[in-house]
Order: sequence, then C-alpha cells, then structure tokens
Amino acid sequence: MTSTTPDLDAPLSRRHAPTGRVRLTVLPGLLLTATIAATAFALHNLPGVAAFSPMILAILIGIAFHNLVGTPARAKAGVTFSLRRILRLAIILLGLQLTVAQVADVGAKGVSVIILTLLATFVFTKWLGGILGVDRKLAELIAAGTSICGASAVIATNTVTNARDEDVAYAVACVTVFGSIAMFVYPLLPGLLRLSPHAYGLWAGASIHEIAQVVAAAFQDGKAAGEFGTIAKLSRVMMLAPVIIGLGFLTRLRAGQAHHRAAAPIPWFVLGFVALVGLNSLIAMPAPLKSDIAMLTTFLLSMALAAMGLETDIRKLRAEGLRPLLLGLGSFLFIATFSLALVKMTT
Repeated sequence: MTSTTPDLDAPLSRRHAPTGRVRLTVLPGLLLTATIAATAFALHNLPGVAAFSPMILAILIGIAFHNLVGTPARAKAGVTFSLRRILRLAIILLGLQLTVAQVADVGAKGVSVIILTLLATFVFTKWLGGILGVDRKLAELIAAGTSICGASAVIATNTVTNARDEDVAYAVACVTVFGSIAMFVYPLLPGLLRLSPHAYGLWAGASIHEIAQVVAAAFQDGKAAGEFGTIAKLSRVMMLAPVIIGLGFLTRLRAGQAHHRAAAPIPWFVLGFVALVGLNSLIAMPAPLKSDIAMLTTFLLSMALAAMGLETDIRKLRAEGLRPLLLGLGSFLFIATFSLALVKMTT
C-alpha cells in the first residue's frame, strides 16, 4: 500500500512546512495510534487474552478499525510518523533490555546453537518461499520474524525490505499464529524428549518466536528452564542488528544490479540499538527504571504496529492466499526441529 503522506524523514527544508505546522499535523495520528496501543495494554490484562502481547493486539485492533471504520485522512501523517520515527525509537530502546553478559551466560555452545538456528532458518525460509512462489519481500519478513524475534523483527526488517503494509501484517499474523502454537505445545514435550531444564530452556529460547511466548513456555518447566530460556531468547534478539544491516547491504546490491539510483537507506537506528546494548552492559540501571523502559518500549512498538494495522486492507491480505501461511508453517517446523537437533547434540 503506497502512502500519500509527506516523507517525515526528510529535512524540513524539503517539506517546506513550518515546524509547528508539522507537529500539529502528526498529532491526530499519534493520538489514534497511542489510544489503540493503550487499549491493547488494557485488553492484555484480561483473562484469556494475556497470552497475546499488546503488540499483536494493537495490530489486530488497527486492522479492525481501518477496515470497519476507516482511518481518518487527518490521521495519516501521524500514522506514518508512528511507522517510522516511533518504530525506530522503540528498536533503539530495545537495546536496554540486553547485555553482553547475558550472551556470555548462554555460553559458546548455546550461542552457536542460536546463531546456526537463526541462519539456517532464515536461509531455509527464503528458499522455501521461492519454491512456493511467495513474494521475496514477504518471504524475508516471515524469515526474520521466525528466526529472530517475531513481530518486532518483522517491522524492524521492513525498514530495509520496504514491503507492502499488507505483507507486513501477513508476516506478523504468521509468526503470531505459529509462535502461539509453540507456546502451548512446547511445555508438553520436555519429558517426552528427555530434555533437562537447561536444554529445554535453550530450545525454547532458540526457536519460539516472541519473547513473551518464550517466557510463557519456558517457565512451565520450572524456574531454571524459564530463566535460561529468557536469556537465550534475549541473546537471539541481539542478532537483530547484524541481520538488518546485512539485509540492507544486500538490498543495496540488488538495487545496484538493477541499475537503480536509489539505494536502501543505511539503518542508522540499529547502531543506536547496539550502542544502548553496550551502555546497558557497562552501567547497572535500577531494576524499576529498566522495567519502566521495557514497558515504554513495548508501548512504542505497539503504537507502530497499530499504525501498520491502520494502513492494512483486509481484501489485499486475502489476495495473498494460503502460500505465505504454508511458508510460515514450514519455517516454524524447521526452526523447531533443527534447533532441537542442535540442542540434543550439544547438551
């Protein structure tokens, strides 16, 4: 879906608009996305809904609002602002949830399992997408969401992939569905598969899509499994930065080969993410402050996903057909079995 709103990442001189006017223009859309995010947080606290993160609820509410009510024209600028500036700020703040020490706690074998699983899943998903005839950009988004960290990885990856909003929504739906299945199925398997708490935590952290889903699944096998699964998952999230930078480089190469003058932008916000990981590794922040920042980060990501929903046409989602869903299923089965095999070999 092509937006008709002005490029809010462009300098003010190019937009020829006073600063005050630009701020007033984005306010209605920002208020709308913030309201949807707040509603998602409220719904998340209801019984039976807590299994779904506020981010997932936000995009669902956004899609419902856009397709049943319609996104007001005056909100478009603020919606675009949420998709760009708010998203980038949230990804930068995500760095404050990670430390280099956490990766060290996973150990060399654990990190190897995570990296090999991530790379193999990404490559497999791209390959399977080609076999199934799924659009390259949509396949990249499903690959990123499955192999790294769910919805956050999908929307972060799209900053360099530049897929349609409907593709992003479809990818988010895929990783949500199969991540939720994993969240309920994994806790039934440690005894059957003869996995120790450490091995089960590593498997959950290396293969389940969303952080919240990993926490829910891993702690079902006890505190030790839960804590290790969470650390393993956070170590996997740290791979978001090099993956986005690598994809940006490949996109620029493809643009050059196609003789396009415009190259994919360098994702500078990812460097901010890395910088905050380093800062969080050097400076011990008070636990209450870290908790508040984590909640703020989730709220900002929810605003970005609400904006995505507000630009998603359900008719175009239906037009995608079942092939992307089959791709999501194949990717899910691959990451679950491949990571389990590596865990079995290394623990």
